[in-house]
Amino acid sequence: MIMHKEKPKSENKSEHVNEEAGLVMTTSDNEIRAYRPEPIVSNVNVVPYKRRMDPQMAIDALVDGYYVLIGDYYSSGLIVLKELKDFIKNRHSDQSFQGQRDSRAVYRELSHRLLLLVSDNKLTVRKAPKIGWLKTLYPESGDFLLPFPQVQGLNSSWQWYERGISIPGLNIKIHPWFGTYFPTRFEHLKLFDNWLKQYAGEKKSAIDIGIGCGVLTFQMLKHGFEKVYGTDSNPNAIIGMNEMLKDNELRSKISTMHGDLFAKCNLKTELIVFNPPWLPASRNIEGIDEAIYYEDNLIKRFFVEAIEHLNTEGRLVILFSNLAQIANPGEPHPIKTELLEGGRFQKELFMQYTVRPASKNTRRNQHWRASEKVELWVLKIASEK
Repeated sequence: MIMHKEKPKSENKSEHVNEEAGLVMTTSDNEIRAYRPEPIVSNVNVVPYKRRMDPQMAIDALVDGYYVLIGDYYSSGLIVLKELKDFIKNRHSDQSFQGQRDSRAVYRELSHRLLLLVSDNKLTVRKAPKIGWLKTLYPESGDFLLPFPQVQGLNSSWQWYERGISIPGLNIKIHPWFGTYFPTRFEHLKLFDNWLKQYAGEKKSAIDIGIGCGVLTFQMLKHGFEKVYGTDSNPNAIIGMNEMLKDNELRSKISTMHGDLFAKCNLKTELIVFNPPWLPASRNIEGIDEAIYYEDNLIKRFFVEAIEHLNTEGRLVILFSNLAQIANPGEPHPIKTELLEGGRFQKELFMQYTVRPASKNTRRNQHWRASEKVELWVLKIASEK
């Protein structure tokens, strides 16, 4: 089959878009640039697609390594993505956890070559959603291309941001900034809340490692902590928290720091809370995936640094899951490994909570969820032998 290739009309203007531009925020110690889907501004050859065409033509082009540009309606891209999912499903029948993960990787690779044109911070196709992030994250002028799934992510994020999220047990509504992790399941938050109710230690300060959209921090403040220092390697989390706290009475009780783990701070405190990713990474990760998958040495590095930031009588609280061990029974549990080999901390308390069944509306095969449990670990500095 011979495919016609042409360049998008935006290419004559694309040189006016600066790939390094975007939203920059000045913090107390440095400037941070917001993470965003990178605009495609270089000249690329594309296969144009419109709804009157057979979706299989677009799929064949994607499989052959071409970019495909949606040229008429937003819904035309949705049609292609639906057909692409069916195409991949028919060729990847393995429904195990790893099999589903592999299928999603194939889908991600192919779907990210399906493009939309953005002009003046708006999608150029008809009947497209209005996405406020396009103006916030791409303040520079010019036309550029974005992969369709990333546009979907921007659209979904904008809706969550505008609508806000009510967290059980909190009287504050969370408005998660783009690219910032927020919980959609609350079992681990219930565990933490129950532990905070019985916590009898000092409440002068705490450090929230990976503050995200601030849920754990707000829980600690609800239970009487005077000050919480939140760190995050994700610049969007820091930008989002600062925006949310701008006119909030809790502003004086929360300080944010951008950086890896403890962000090279010199604080010592009586409580350190860490809700790390629950799955080991199988590929290079970036953006929101860093809140879901952990690099090989992330949790070990946390323990190495935590010993330097915890008061003698302080406590570490780690929220985790047995999900990785369900997916791969041979996968080592990083917290158990630390307790056996690290020599830095010892277990004071371990709590589990059974995860609710997966939604009947989910399209993924999640039979393994029946065995999943969220975990709360309370550790203290190991006593000398």
